[in-house]
This record gives sequence, C-alpha cells and structure tokens, in this order.
Amino acid sequence: MSAVTTADQPGTEPRDPACDAATRSGPTVVLTGFMGTGKSTVGALLAERIGLEFLDTDAEIERRHGPIPAIFAEQGEATFRAHERELAHEIAARRGLVVATGGGFVVDARNVAALADSARIFCLVADADEIVRRVTADTTAVRPLLAGDDPAGRVRELLAERRAAYGAFEQILTDGRPPEAIVDDILVRLGRRNARPTSDPDGTI
Repeated sequence: MSAVTTADQPGTEPRDPACDAATRSGPTVVLTGFMGTGKSTVGALLAERIGLEFLDTDAEIERRHGPIPAIFAEQGEATFRAHERELAHEIAARRGLVVATGGGFVVDARNVAALADSARIFCLVADADEIVRRVTADTTAVRPLLAGDDPAGRVRELLAERRAAYGAFEQILTDGRPPEAIVDDILVRLGRRNARPTSDPDGTI
C-alpha cells in the first residue's frame, strides 16, 4: 500500500514528540464524512503533527485503478465500492495510520466492521449550505455522484441518505474553522494533552 510519509522538515507543522512512539503502535485514526468537509486536508495535517503515514483512500484507489470518474463511467459504482472494501481490510491489518476516506466509505457496514477493532473513526461535518458552497467552488474536482443539473439538491439528498451512517461516529464540526483548529480538536479527543493550540483564525476549509 502506498502512503504519504510525513517527517520533520523546515517550515512544516511541529510534530508532537510525546505522541510518536505510542501513536505509531496505536490505533489508526480514520477521518470520514461527506465530500467537501476537509477530510484530506485535515488528515494530512494531523499525520504531519504526529509523525504518521497518511493515506487518502480515493487517491490510493486512483493510483491503483485509474481516475474515479472513469471507474464510475466504465465499470460502475459497484466496482468502486469493491475497491473501497479491499482497502478497508488492508487498512485494518495495519496500525498507526491517519486515513481520509471517501464520502461513501462508512456507508458500507462491511468497511466499518473491518475497522472496528483497529481504528478510531471521526466524522467531519458541515452545514449542507456550506458543503454546497465548497463543492461547487472547487472546479478542479470531478464528482460523479453530483453529476446532473442540480448538484445542490443531490448534496442534500445524499446527506439525508447517509445521516445514520455518519451519525454513528464522533462528530467534528468544520464550519468556519481553519484546518489547524480541527486538528487540535482531534488531538484533544485522542488524549494528546500537549496539543498545540491554534490562534490563526484564517484559512478556513
């Protein structure tokens, strides 16, 4: 499995030295939630802060199988979900990762069951209007599930469908918060007492 390895480099966020040894052998931290909630951005920062490998499941699927829009168009959503299940079992076999999942990853109970004994799962959340603003402003991303004439309506429809699945995990609000503040929130929930507080109010997701 390919993953991004973070390390102490000039200009990067300082790692939390008290976390290193314990975290590498501890449970994997999984960030899930709807598209546009900042999972990849926050996950990469969190991994950097505590010196762990970062894995983005969508990026890993694309590395192995090609662009996600092409998978949906040529092979169907079921094939993409099968790739997610394969990754879930691989992630469960490892420890000490920070993982950002695709938006539908935890909708499949089989993925959740695979990770139940090895991961701490947090769900990043945002108001529906804020999610619509984020995903429509991001013109670089192709989102197969939002194809059509009414992406805003589709966002609200998918959020309603996934409410129960997302609600099973600890909720982390992202509205109006910079990624560093969200990382601090997660570190506190993980029991990292010396998590560095964030004072910069800018750079919201």
